[in-house]
Amino acid sequence: MLLNSIEICAGAGGQALGLEQAGFEHASLVEIEAAACQTLRFNRNHWQVTEGDLRHYSAERWKGIELLAGGVPCQPFSQAGKQHGNEDDRDLFPEAIRLVSECQPQAVMLENVRGLLDSAFDEYRAKIIADLKKLGYVAEWRLLNASDFGVPQLRPRVVFVALKKNTAEYFNWPSAFISPPTVGEALFDLMAENGWSGANQWREMACDIAPTLVGGSKKHGGPDLGPTRAKKAWASIGVDGMGIANAAPEKDFVGMPRLTVRMAARIQGFPDHWQFSGKKTAAYRQIGNAFPPPVARAVGAQIRAALNAAAKPKLKRA
Repeated sequence: MLLNSIEICAGAGGQALGLEQAGFEHASLVEIEAAACQTLRFNRNHWQVTEGDLRHYSAERWKGIELLAGGVPCQPFSQAGKQHGNEDDRDLFPEAIRLVSECQPQAVMLENVRGLLDSAFDEYRAKIIADLKKLGYVAEWRLLNASDFGVPQLRPRVVFVALKKNTAEYFNWPSAFISPPTVGEALFDLMAENGWSGANQWREMACDIAPTLVGGSKKHGGPDLGPTRAKKAWASIGVDGMGIANAAPEKDFVGMPRLTVRMAARIQGFPDHWQFSGKKTAAYRQIGNAFPPPVARAVGAQIRAALNAAAKPKLKRA
């Protein structure tokens, strides 16, 4: 059965790629950042990408579509920010609910930061569930760690799944977890590609998964690996978090190496063939703000299974 989806706040395509791998065909993707739109078009020239503010987008033409998915901005809920929630003009959950009302998808999947589960947002989360219930959905929030899906960083993310009542009973959260590689195992070939003599020693030092990558915002300066706490965690596994390198270490390099854009993308779970548009800062910001494709694929596969199960005719009792 062919399953179609709409992707909002699509970014560099992490969630869209994962959902594609899970069997969804994207009818429409919406993203406001020009560089991210170029990334989407470059990697999948058949995707229909709308560049612009989600507030001006209508989903009425997609009524009855199987899935509406996306990663609405996290800044209103991030513990790294001021957590203004619905008082932050970047809060797009109301827009997501508007789109659900317009197109009445069979399922909804939204992701955000761990901070959304803080007690300060208990009423906010409850209201979203109540709003979706009025529209005929059964909804649930769940905290998932990317490392449970083979991604070499912890990266806790809150995932929201809502399904029509006739489908919700068939949905199960993914439970077949995959052990992630260490940073050294994941990046050794990239660190060694210029013949760096210290690559083997570095691999042994980088013997843990990564801290959560931080994408930052336009207000942030150049690309780096996050606040002081995160940089210390990176340093403990032999990575200089003060910036992003243009290339892998040369043969005689001495000291702690920095990640390249390609290395950061692999830490985030992107395949090596996925290319990012824009200069280094824009490319890294897209990666750091992305939803890891393996996590999206795992959740998407469970949504697909539920939709397929609900579509099967039920056997009548004798």
